[in-house]
Amino acid sequence: MDKVSADKFSGLLAEKGVILADGATGTNYFTLGLETGHPPEFWNIERPQDVRDLHRRFLEAGSDLILTNSFGGTRYRLKLHAAEARVNELNTAAARLARQAVSELQDKAGRDALVAGSMGPTGELFAPLGALDHESAVAAFTEQAEALAEGGVDLLWIETISSLEEVDAAMNAAKAVGLPFAATMTFDTAGKSMMGVEPKDYARHAHESGATAVGANCGVGPAELMHSVMGMRDVDGVRLIAKGNCGIPEYRDGSIHYHGSPELMAKYAVLARDAGMAVIGGCCGTTPEHISAMRRALDETPPRGPADRARLEAELGPAWAGIADQKEGRSGQGARRGRRRR
Repeated sequence: MDKVSADKFSGLLAEKGVILADGATGTNYFTLGLETGHPPEFWNIERPQDVRDLHRRFLEAGSDLILTNSFGGTRYRLKLHAAEARVNELNTAAARLARQAVSELQDKAGRDALVAGSMGPTGELFAPLGALDHESAVAAFTEQAEALAEGGVDLLWIETISSLEEVDAAMNAAKAVGLPFAATMTFDTAGKSMMGVEPKDYARHAHESGATAVGANCGVGPAELMHSVMGMRDVDGVRLIAKGNCGIPEYRDGSIHYHGSPELMAKYAVLARDAGMAVIGGCCGTTPEHISAMRRALDETPPRGPADRARLEAELGPAWAGIADQKEGRSGQGARRGRRRR
């Protein structure tokens, strides 16, 4: 593990008390003209100014940590677009653009931030359900991790994983590269991942495997996200991540809409802090405006005491309140598509 990078994360956490991460990547690009089916990672080369500007907007909103535009940057995801030979090019560019945005912040405001290299799922199923084996997955994640390290990330950020087999492969790749890593899983079906993993079991496993921080991202809305991540608090010594969607997604008029207001996300940020989260951010649908509201709330709202499930429901609403709509097809399609977009 890169001791300097690990110390940078720990030092920032000690200074801030909680690290505010950024919000969505792909869903914000859609407002700038990204077409459905076009890989956001291609914009690292095609539209680098737009990529850098989104990083800048999140930093100006108050983010202490930004994720690179490399969520779908493994050869398996890029192969869907005949770009499997561009892993190094696209991931290195993603890291350099994020690093440039942080350097600009340092020059203008004298403030530093962490650059985390986003590593999303391969999209493949492991044997016996699919054809992917451990060695091939490790090789793909290592190829991506090496490119992100070359581009200058501070740590690797394994996200939106559903199986222990896949998170193990990504963590092994991070260890091979020598960078610290965080790892988040997605829980959106009665508090379990798509592959049936329980939050507490996942947190213990990732923590014991050497993750700097572990937690949950994506899923349905902030109430569901918090319900899952609060189940990880019993793991001794773990530093937790909450990076929830901006409310519940709904497929309407040909596009995805998220119902979460800046006020809702501000409530979620304070609740997450009071629940003991080390890193708080937004996932699908979260804009710089949402992050700005979260920053103000964290800075201006004093701690309100321990956060329990009763307070969670009182402030964010009951978890899985939108499940009935999902089963009827109104929100579930958005949840699945949003997961790819971040």
